[in-house]
Amino acid sequence: MRFALNHIVAPKVPLPDFFAMARGLGLSEVEIRNDLPDVVGTWDPAAVRAEAAKAGVTIVSINALYPFNVWSGDLPDRALAMADYAAACGAKALVMCPLNDGTKVARADLVAALERMKPILGDRGLTGLVEPLGFPVSSLRTKREALEAIAAADGEGCFRLLHDTFHHHLSGETELFADRTALVHISGVTDPDVGVDAMLDPHRVLVDADDRLGNVAQIRALLAAGYDGPFSFEPFSPLVHALADPEAAVRASMDHVTGAA
Repeated sequence: MRFALNHIVAPKVPLPDFFAMARGLGLSEVEIRNDLPDVVGTWDPAAVRAEAAKAGVTIVSINALYPFNVWSGDLPDRALAMADYAAACGAKALVMCPLNDGTKVARADLVAALERMKPILGDRGLTGLVEPLGFPVSSLRTKREALEAIAAADGEGCFRLLHDTFHHHLSGETELFADRTALVHISGVTDPDVGVDAMLDPHRVLVDADDRLGNVAQIRALLAAGYDGPFSFEPFSPLVHALADPEAAVRASMDHVTGAA
């Protein structure tokens, strides 16, 4: 098992310090974001590449292109700009999230969006990480549906799955597709009072012994099925973001997961 860090684990930490935090934890793989924090909108990509090289970390992905499955409005331009940025900063992949507002998106539109993304990613040597969102309002909830659309778009060589333990639990999907998965996001929910259908991003904390999502069981199953990619911490809770010592908190979560899995 190897871990990675998504910058949302400590969004108040400046980018160079975030890279140093990863190295301090013995990690060499990181994810940067265009929202919390907005590295893409505030850093020159060449400077990001230089800082990553200086720290000795690999940028495994940029989070995220949204909503990738609605190819209209400014999405095509944003997709091009994000792909250019990823290539320039040395990132390996783009995370692609579906529309998540209760609006249904036709399968034909999903396939068409994947077809449009293929040359954008391929020309830049990038992988598209399709991340189904398990929320009830999500337009793409399961990995099975994502894989079927990828096959219809003839995109097996361009797209891989992103397995998020939070969204996997919310969706109710049981299949894992470890051989089609390139990245796993891990976060836990410990609030005993929130129902599964009411779980939202702010409930997502670091994984500990009180986790209700079955992170350890999911990790064990993925490893047993042959998954060999990173497990990247992605907690959205403001409680985590406010921690005075996020590095120590992540280390404690790493120790828990490693010991339990």
